[in-house]
Amino acid sequence: MTITIDKNSGYCFGVEFAIQMAEDEMENVPELYCLGDIVHNSMEVQRLYKKGLRIIDRDQLKELHDCKVLIRAHGEPPETYQLALKNNIELIDASCPVVLKLQNRVKHAYDDMTAQNGQIVIYGQQGHAEVIGIAGQTHDQAIIVTTEADLDKIDFTRPVTLFSQTTKSTKGFYKIKAQIEERIAQTKGTLTDFDANDSICRQVSNREPQLTRFAAEHDVIIFVSGKKSSNGKALYSVCQQVNPRSYFVENEEELELAWFQDCRSVGICGATSTPMWLMQQVADSIQALEQPVLLPVE
Repeated sequence: MTITIDKNSGYCFGVEFAIQMAEDEMENVPELYCLGDIVHNSMEVQRLYKKGLRIIDRDQLKELHDCKVLIRAHGEPPETYQLALKNNIELIDASCPVVLKLQNRVKHAYDDMTAQNGQIVIYGQQGHAEVIGIAGQTHDQAIIVTTEADLDKIDFTRPVTLFSQTTKSTKGFYKIKAQIEERIAQTKGTLTDFDANDSICRQVSNREPQLTRFAAEHDVIIFVSGKKSSNGKALYSVCQQVNPRSYFVENEEELELAWFQDCRSVGICGATSTPMWLMQQVADSIQALEQPVLLPVE
């Protein structure tokens, strides 16, 4: 049985940049606060905890003064920066440049839409850290949609500007876009006052066709990702559509021997939040499944 790790899987630039900033900072301090999980992968969070990274939530942030706090790649709403100024907190800003650019675009679009009595719609996961930061650019007036049922929140008689969370599925975005267009046409009889912006990160969207090819090349696919990862769920579904023998695991402890029966080739891949060391750990565990167990001589 051959085992291959997808060379295109692993951290995207934004996550890699944030983790490097955290590790660099922790060389000089015994502990560093991070607002929210630095990455949606519990194994990596545990590794960094041992180095001194301490995860806090927004309520805990309000109680902090005169310290340093890391802003992860997902970005933050304006209120976080205002609070930091008030409490004399030094922010180590590791926001992904792609996310920061999107926040700026949404802010300007919101100003334009306000003047036109229009609406900002974000295709994303409600409560996701990146979505909170994006919606914050609209004073939380943006309409968050994930499924077709969420479209009922939109007033289709008014102008609509659509954006996407950077880590969502490209196919999902264009499906929602088409559904909005259909609703507007039904309401107005024509497609007017609708501006759709594909703001999905190309490091994410490019992985979909790459994973499609990779999943088709192997008998079994082991997809490694944290269960909180929105990107992980989207990319795993790509694998499943191509290869029904695709399995989602958070770490090597979730592997099942039955998955590898009559299997000649295993492909291991993961999300943009999956560290390469973890995929290698999973590969080593699968390799060990093939090793004979030596029983003690009686």
